[in-house]
Amino acid sequence: MKNIRNFCIIAHIDHGKSTLADRLLEVTNTVSQRDMQDQVLDDMDLEKERGITIKSHAIQMNYNRGGEDYVLNLIDTPGHVDFSYEVSRSIAACEGALLVVDATQGIQAQTISNLYLALENDLEIIPVMNKIDLDSAMPEEVADEIIDLLGCTREEILSCSAKTGVGVPGILDAIVDRIPAPKGDENAPLQALVFDSVFNAFRGIISYFRIVNGTIKTNDWVKFVSTEKDYHADEIGVLRLNMEPRKELKAGDVGYIISGIKSSKEVRVGDTITHVQNPCDKAIDGFESVKPMVFAGVYPVDTDDYEELRASIEKLQLNDASLTFEPESSLALGFGFRCGFLGLLHMEIVQERLTREFNMDVITTVPNVQYKVQLTNGQEIDVYNPSGMPEPNNIKEVYEPYIHAQIITKADYIGPVIKLCMDKRGILKNQNYLTTDRIEITFDLPLGEVVFDFYDKLKSISKGYASFDYYLNGFKPSKLVKLEILLNGDPVDALSTLTYVDNAYPIGRKMCEKLKDLIPRQQFDVAIQAAIGSKIIARETVRQVRKDVTAKCYGGDITRKRKLLEKQKEGKKRMRQVGNVEVPQSAFLAVLKLD
Repeated sequence: MKNIRNFCIIAHIDHGKSTLADRLLEVTNTVSQRDMQDQVLDDMDLEKERGITIKSHAIQMNYNRGGEDYVLNLIDTPGHVDFSYEVSRSIAACEGALLVVDATQGIQAQTISNLYLALENDLEIIPVMNKIDLDSAMPEEVADEIIDLLGCTREEILSCSAKTGVGVPGILDAIVDRIPAPKGDENAPLQALVFDSVFNAFRGIISYFRIVNGTIKTNDWVKFVSTEKDYHADEIGVLRLNMEPRKELKAGDVGYIISGIKSSKEVRVGDTITHVQNPCDKAIDGFESVKPMVFAGVYPVDTDDYEELRASIEKLQLNDASLTFEPESSLALGFGFRCGFLGLLHMEIVQERLTREFNMDVITTVPNVQYKVQLTNGQEIDVYNPSGMPEPNNIKEVYEPYIHAQIITKADYIGPVIKLCMDKRGILKNQNYLTTDRIEITFDLPLGEVVFDFYDKLKSISKGYASFDYYLNGFKPSKLVKLEILLNGDPVDALSTLTYVDNAYPIGRKMCEKLKDLIPRQQFDVAIQAAIGSKIIARETVRQVRKDVTAKCYGGDITRKRKLLEKQKEGKKRMRQVGNVEVPQSAFLAVLKLD
């Protein structure tokens, strides 16, 4: 056990975590030259296309130093704020972390938040300065920032270039020297923490675990503590590039177990595995249950696919524990699910994965956040979507969630960044110069304002330099109204949204204008209206497609033409009564991208 090292790589987006993981696997000969490719651990097409890590990936490496063999268990983690739950789970399975900082950009917001996660779990931190081979690298300034943040010495900071491989062997030596070996008792009752799971169509659910105490062997009878169901360990093993079976795993090891579990409800991430005959006396403290930030309805395009969609979301939830869902129904879209996501990117990725991995065509409604509503009778309720909002005369006060946002940017962009936050109803809390030209700005912002396009705008005005991190900071009273979109007088509940009273008019007008472009023309006029309660605040009309009924009238009295036009008018009137308007999926998506 003294030769095992469990560690993860944490960093901000694009600071080179996956590239460094590639080099570590190459130097330790875990991956052959033939199998080597960029982002070798990112096995999802989506990850390769976007160049981001979505899932944390565990892999075992063997490293020989001075004639002694070491087993290094590496977990490569995502860097985007929307996938921070993946990082927290990876950290729970490790004793140390490589904190990677880009030598051209320095410390960013997500670097700091991931570092705090690691420090809370008492991990040994090894600071690594990456991309030192680039012309724009600032090794001295960035080293000073790392020293200020960690309180370490300059000698403790490792420099490397993950792309060229310079300095990577020194990182492996530092992992062996600085990260402590796992503590645990091989002879104690089995205690293993489940930190991830995947669904395999042929073998059922495969759980990834880290053994804290005890030993597990193939064919043991094991049970999951929280569900109290017992299983036969058909196969256990370690996670190399592919899964490699082993006869037994001991305390400190990271591995997988296949036990023919069919139902996704029976496996929970953060659960404890123990033996049936000799169980442990208490479960390991798992992970805090995740708090979703953004809620949106996910509906099947074909209502017959409802059960299939449920099965797909359950399988996806196994692999993405931060996704939450519950059934709901809508007048316009039928039966579907209200899903909770950690952010808009997370929502986009889940929608894409449902389409690609499970062949599900889904419609996603306008995202919302959770509001608290105090009723006139003293009762307090949570509202997750606009249809759950009570009538205005029953509402005493509405509370909306606020976040504590931390933005790090270059001093040149401080004016536009503060203006953007002020426009989003932000309250400036603090400004702190990290260096002469980099500043940390702290704001309290309503989460509902951040949900849509805040991150995109922040990146645009700061030319990609600003980094953004946030955590939930309680609820505050607010003036919110329910904005509804009506088509020919019928509300489309999938397009209704809860918004701040001052924003309702511009948003309503923009939505109507956007829908006018997207809804195909019908045989009759389609009225698109935005309404607050019974008050119409904006209107657009999609003009009808008309046949020229007077074309065959040559000369004669005007009444002949009028008679034909009146006849057409009557027909259009009848058609409007029976005709219904289909809203295309592109319209739902376009509403999300309103500027």
